[in-house]
Amino acid sequence: MATTALREEVREELVRTARTVVGDELRSLTHFTEETVDQLYLRSDLDPEADLTGFAETERLGFRSQWDYGASELGDYRFTIRVFDHGYLTRVIVGNHGVFVTTDSLARTRFEELAAAIKGVLREYA
Repeated sequence: MATTALREEVREELVRTARTVVGDELRSLTHFTEETVDQLYLRSDLDPEADLTGFAETERLGFRSQWDYGASELGDYRFTIRVFDHGYLTRVIVGNHGVFVTTDSLARTRFEELAAAIKGVLREYA
C-alpha cells in the first residue's frame, strides 16, 4: 500500500499532538486515506510488522460513517473508540483524511481530548 503525501510538518504535528495528549500510553499513530496508509509513529516495544493494511481497511469504513450519521438525531459524528484486550484504537476522520491512534488504557476524557486535538490538526493541514 502506498504511503501518504503528507508534508513533514503535518506528520510531525500529528505525532507531537498525540504525544502531548496521551504521553507514554501512545502505542502508534497512522494516517490513512482511501488509497494510502502511513504509520507515523510506533512505540519501540511494539511489532513493526503489524497488519496496517487490515486496520486501514476497517477504519476506512469511517469515511462512509461520517455521512451516514450526518443526519442523525445524535448529532455530528466525532470519533470512534475500539476496545481490545491490550489497548484501544481511536479513529478520527476529517474529509478524506483519517488517523487511527492506538494507546494503552486511558480515561474516557483523554480519548475525547485526543480526538479533538487530532481533528484540529487535520482541519488545519489536510
